[in-house]
Amino acid sequence: MKKERVVVAMSGGVDSSLAAALLQERGYDVVGVTMRLSAENRDAPSNDRSCCSLSSVDDARRVADVLGIPHYIMDFTEPFQHAVIDYFFNEYLHGRTPNPCIACNRFIKFEGLLHKSKELGASYIATGHYARIDHGKDGTYRLRKGLDLEKDQSYVLYHMNQEILAHVLLPLGVFSKHETRRMAEQYHLPVAYKAESQEICFVPRDDYKSYLREKRPESCCPGNIVDRAGNVLGTHEGIAFYTIGQRKGLGIAATQPLYVTALDTLHNSVVVGTANEVYARGLTASDLNWTMAIALDNPRTVQAKIRYGKRSASATITSHKDGEVHVLFSEPQRAVTPGQSIVFYEDDVVLGGGIIDQMIV
Repeated sequence: MKKERVVVAMSGGVDSSLAAALLQERGYDVVGVTMRLSAENRDAPSNDRSCCSLSSVDDARRVADVLGIPHYIMDFTEPFQHAVIDYFFNEYLHGRTPNPCIACNRFIKFEGLLHKSKELGASYIATGHYARIDHGKDGTYRLRKGLDLEKDQSYVLYHMNQEILAHVLLPLGVFSKHETRRMAEQYHLPVAYKAESQEICFVPRDDYKSYLREKRPESCCPGNIVDRAGNVLGTHEGIAFYTIGQRKGLGIAATQPLYVTALDTLHNSVVVGTANEVYARGLTASDLNWTMAIALDNPRTVQAKIRYGKRSASATITSHKDGEVHVLFSEPQRAVTPGQSIVFYEDDVVLGGGIIDQMIV
């Protein structure tokens, strides 16, 4: 009987490496693929751990050799430039805070890789994300949180629809990070205890300010820091260098702590306020994706998460005009940030999500 082929996105880290090992053990015909995303890190130091670095490609190849599976490099630099890097710049230029990893997952690591994998005769693609996919009796695929809630990465996968979920395998969703490293050691994988990278892969030295100054100098236009009444309290070096909720680095003196509450692109101003003014009772979101069909004919109570690593909060979502949803929280939430994603859950199931447009104060 012919084995089903699965293409594993191998970044050179322990998670994707173990995913390949587990799927091979389960009887799949495993093919390892490392995606070349950006040229920015080709001259990075040899100890650089980002997914674009040459050392990470070498690590992925070494793991493939240990497992005895084929390994290929696929060039996604052109679509990555349009879908991720250009998006990254444009969001900052419009006073929003981008999430390039979610954009990469959506357009490159899943949609793009799935399309290319079919050319290799693959039925599935797989990654090392800590989340789960199951198949209900009604034929619906459900994206669920990883069992290790401290490591759960379902937030960054909300963009997947039924067509994509049917062709994705996430073998690490039932494990903890500790178990992953232990199993990787048992499989004799050379990356079992490789440190994790938290950097944006295409930003050299993880210095996004220098990167913006070099690539988009128009984003570095100085302006005023003002309070909500419009009083000038200081100056800023460019609104792209600030984000909602920020306190440090404002360079202004005040009788009480002040935080960034808004970025006004029309007047090139950074608006600050007190700790209470950083909270919002709701938001609007667009560019929505639903992992499965749901009805929003009436308000729906869900758990909503406004950033990775933050706990979800009870909220009511209501369909609005032009494909937007209105979200009202049961308790005000801190630092609701336009440009970031909001993801909706029922229990541990991802319903979908979208991009935050503006706060409702």
